[in-house]
Amino acid sequence: MTSNQICISGRLVGPDYKPFVIAEIGINHEGSYEKALQMVNDAHAAGAECVKFQCHILEDEMTPDAQNTIPSNSDKSIYEIMNRCLLTYEEELALKKTVDDLGMIYLSTPFSRAAADRLEEMGVKAYKIGSGECNNYPLIEHIAKFGKPIILSTGMNNISSIQGAVDIFERHNVEYALLHCTSLYPTPYDQVRLGAMAEMKDAFPNAVLGLSDHSIGNYTCFGAVSLGASILEKHFTSDKTWPGPDIEISIDPVELSELVNGSAAIHSALGGTKTILKAEQPTIDFAYASVVTIKNIKEGDCFTRDNIWVKRPGTGELLAAEFDNILGQRATRDLDNNYQLKRGDIV
Repeated sequence: MTSNQICISGRLVGPDYKPFVIAEIGINHEGSYEKALQMVNDAHAAGAECVKFQCHILEDEMTPDAQNTIPSNSDKSIYEIMNRCLLTYEEELALKKTVDDLGMIYLSTPFSRAAADRLEEMGVKAYKIGSGECNNYPLIEHIAKFGKPIILSTGMNNISSIQGAVDIFERHNVEYALLHCTSLYPTPYDQVRLGAMAEMKDAFPNAVLGLSDHSIGNYTCFGAVSLGASILEKHFTSDKTWPGPDIEISIDPVELSELVNGSAAIHSALGGTKTILKAEQPTIDFAYASVVTIKNIKEGDCFTRDNIWVKRPGTGELLAAEFDNILGQRATRDLDNNYQLKRGDIV
């Protein structure tokens, strides 16, 4: 396993590469294959490299108690929501083929052992594990045995519980990434806690880091890139007027395009040192000031603030930064007004 870099279907992901943006379609299709297909095509048109779905096989995922468990962002039980949003195995295969044909990467989150086995049969190149399964060590162990890269969201978990999953990844020698996440829908900006990424970097130095974001818009994702996020995951929909439990926190095609392009631009701007670039020379020529005469000067005259000053352009031999060093010295020859001083003019 190479530290701080993973490879998903030939795409290298890590600090040295532009952010890997995951457009999470999830269950925004509400069980409609046609909507799912439209979102795949719209994500591709927006420049996304990767789309992600969720794989639910309810009999292996939930007990009947789930029919009485209602998420905070819905008035329906989690069982009813997932049952309504199911895609058939054939539909999932068809969507994966479309994604592959478009040259994108297909990811899906398994919520059970049977779902993981289905995705393995489908030939996925990597696995995305959701925050709810971050401390589901039996399922993580099952998935890690496939030996493929794993991206793990870490909402509702702390360093200690994340460590349990990391131990499994490293025991099985699989490439892995950890996404900071807050499991609030939507997440208020003051609870996104981007500072947690630095804590995770210290605790898990071998991990590729990223952000799975549930706040509104792209602001926090852009901030995360400047803090070292190599993966950005956002819920995605083709149309914000569609129904669905995750529509409120989803970005649309325009915002997805902005996320893809903006995160790449921010990444390209990272690093560097405070030096003067050679490419800045043309700007230096007109923006800097040179030491010039502001009166006619006779040979032997003393240079003072009354007969020299600094003016653009910066093409002279003596720039403004040397002005104070010239004061009090004398002219070696007669000098005309508005003349850029040279070193040979001073004694």
